[in-house]
Amino acid sequence: MNKKYIIYTPAVLPLATQAGAGVAIDSHRYDLSYQIYQERADRIRIESYYLRTQFDLSNDTSFRFQYLRDAISGASPSGVLPDSGQSFLSELEDVRTGIMAALSHQFGDHRVEFELSRSSEDDYLSYGFALSDKWELNQKNTTFTYGVNYVDDQVAVFGLPDQDKKNYDLFAGVTQIIDKNTTVSINFTLGYSEGYLNDPYKVIQRNETVVFPGIPPIPVVNVYAENRPDSRFRQVLQLEGKHFFEKADASLDVMLRLSNDDYGVFSQTAEVEWRQAIGESWELNPFIRYYQQNAADFFANTLNDVPITDPARYPDGSGPNYSSDYRLSSFNALSLGLRLRYQITENVSMSAAYEHYSMTGQGSDQAPDQAYIDADIWTFGLNAKF
Repeated sequence: MNKKYIIYTPAVLPLATQAGAGVAIDSHRYDLSYQIYQERADRIRIESYYLRTQFDLSNDTSFRFQYLRDAISGASPSGVLPDSGQSFLSELEDVRTGIMAALSHQFGDHRVEFELSRSSEDDYLSYGFALSDKWELNQKNTTFTYGVNYVDDQVAVFGLPDQDKKNYDLFAGVTQIIDKNTTVSINFTLGYSEGYLNDPYKVIQRNETVVFPGIPPIPVVNVYAENRPDSRFRQVLQLEGKHFFEKADASLDVMLRLSNDDYGVFSQTAEVEWRQAIGESWELNPFIRYYQQNAADFFANTLNDVPITDPARYPDGSGPNYSSDYRLSSFNALSLGLRLRYQITENVSMSAAYEHYSMTGQGSDQAPDQAYIDADIWTFGLNAKF
């Protein structure tokens, strides 16, 4: 299944073994998680298993490792309209595995981290690396973060050789401590993708006629592969503030994210989370997130009004572009959730979370109502440090 995920690489697995065998480790942290993502109306179901670890190899050097496995099944909108005579939903089933490893080291006021990753599915293979630096200034009251990410993907497309897709990200941000209870941060990312950016499982319909001599034209609905541009340039600005209320023994996190790209998609995300301590062992975190975007310039529910005579069987990204993917339509989404954490001992804790996610189309550039998602997300975790 062609979906974009964070990716990880096995090339660094021996590094963890060597570090554990030959270096005196000051502390270890482990995080085991299990998550169920279930879309309503028997749509997509994803069961995920995560293992995250971090080893402090010395006062200056740390190593992080993550393994994940997703089992994906269910059905997703194909891109055609309901009751068109073509299949509105496409069945899918896949397993994704991914690994990531990162090594960081403190150089004076700088903490530099290098990360490698790999992720694979039946029809998708992805490699990536990231390099970042955290620079502490002003007696550690100011932290400047900057870095680069690169991801190289290969996509299996029926009828074609494997297609390439590359993603580049540059990011920079500043976190400032205002007082002992308050921090604010601003982060900015420039991202560029190029290559095969279509979803090979998405199609778009066109109402046509078949003509036979001597009889009236017969109306039919034909489907064609979508044709997105072969490059995408995006900009993301994120503002965040955190404040701890001593009397309530709680903190408030507020985040606003603005994103824009040359597909014509402008989006806004706002999130608020309240972190409430209860006694010595419990923490309760309700949160709400709202997302809104307008449609891509080339979004269309059908090809009926797109000025093209013969749509290509294998589009190459050249114009005219078209896609009926509901994720490129105009919609808003609301998430409501609750996270619960219990400290079992000084070194061991457990957590549970529930989130309900709901999408709604808006305006004249929305997809059919049946395309949008209502999903329940359950997450359970066990954390330990030694």
